[in-house]
Amino acid sequence: MAARAYWQGQIRLALVSIPIEVYPATKSGAAISFHQIHEPSGKRIRYEKVAPGVGPVDRDEIIKGYEISKGNYVLLDEEEIEAVKIESRKTLELVQFVDAGDIDVLYYEKPYFIVPADDLAEEAYVVLREALRRSRKVGLGQLAVRGREQLVSIKPCGRGLVMEVLRYADEVHKAQGYFREIADTKPDADLLDLATTLIEKKSAPFHPAEFHDRYIDALHRLIDKKAKSKSNKRVLEDVEEPAGGNRSNVIDLMAALRKSVGDSGGTSKAAERKTSEEKAPARKAATKTPAAKKAAATKTAASKTTINKTGAKKPAAKKPAATKSSAGKAADPPRTRKRA
Repeated sequence: MAARAYWQGQIRLALVSIPIEVYPATKSGAAISFHQIHEPSGKRIRYEKVAPGVGPVDRDEIIKGYEISKGNYVLLDEEEIEAVKIESRKTLELVQFVDAGDIDVLYYEKPYFIVPADDLAEEAYVVLREALRRSRKVGLGQLAVRGREQLVSIKPCGRGLVMEVLRYADEVHKAQGYFREIADTKPDADLLDLATTLIEKKSAPFHPAEFHDRYIDALHRLIDKKAKSKSNKRVLEDVEEPAGGNRSNVIDLMAALRKSVGDSGGTSKAAERKTSEEKAPARKAATKTPAAKKAAATKTAASKTTINKTGAKKPAAKKPAATKSSAGKAADPPRTRKRA
C-alpha cells in the first residue's frame, strides 16, 4: 500500500513554482499500550461522559469551552472554530534563507520527505536542491495545513529535500533558566585530555539499527511468557544491575577517566606529572614527621631540665632523656613539686 501524502501543493520561490508531495519521514515505534482491566471479571474498564450533578450525558450535548476564570467558560461550537481556521493553501512560499547552524536543535520538531509531484517538476526540484546545497542555506516558509499554520524549513537530503516542522519561539524554554547555576569555569587540561581520548576511542559511524529499546523488548518477553503459561501468576523478569550501581558518588575523576580509557600507563605525560606532583608534598610531610617529633621531644626535655634546676632536689643530669615514646606526653604542661 502506497504511503499517503501529508500535504500536496507547490513550493514557490519568487516566480518559480515546483509541484510537490510531502510524506512523513518517521513512524511510531514499537510502543506497547495497555488497557485497564477489572481483575475479578476480566472485563475492560470503560469511561462515561458525566457532568457533576447531572450524571451521564449524550455526546450531542457536548461542546468546547475555554476557561477564562475558575469555573467560567466561553462556549464555542464547531462552526465557530472552523470559521477562524486558516485556509489550507496549496502553496509553500520560501520567504527567507538562513545558515543551517542558525537554527537551534530545540526548534526542530518533525521531519517530512519532499518529492517532485511529476517528471515535469523534477528539473526545478533538482535546481532548488543543488542551490541550497551550494549556498549551505536552509529555506524557511509557513505551511497552512489542517487549519493551522506551521513554520517549516527545507534543506537537501541525499538526492531529495527534507522539510522539518519547527517549533515557534513561545514553545521553547530558554536554556539560561536551567544552566544559570553552572559555574563559568574551564576544566582541568589533563582531565579534558583524558575525556577527549575516551570520546575518540568510542567514536564510530552512526547505525540506528544497532540501538533498541530494551524496555520494550523486555515487555514483549514478559507478555510472551504469560501468554504461554496461560495463567495469571506473577512473572518477574531478572533485571541486571548496572556496573558500579552501589558505588559512592564521590570518586576520583582522574582515576575513573584513566580506567575508562583503559590506559594504565600510557596516559599523557602532563597527567602523570601532575599526579606525581600531588603525591610529592605528602612524601615530604611524611619525611619531616619523625624529625618534628624528635625536635618536640628534645624541646620538652630541655624545659623539664630547667624546671628541675629551680624546684627539684635531684639534679637534672641524672634524669633520663626523653624518647620518642614519651613525645606524646611532652604536650602536657610540666608540673613543679611543692616544697613541704
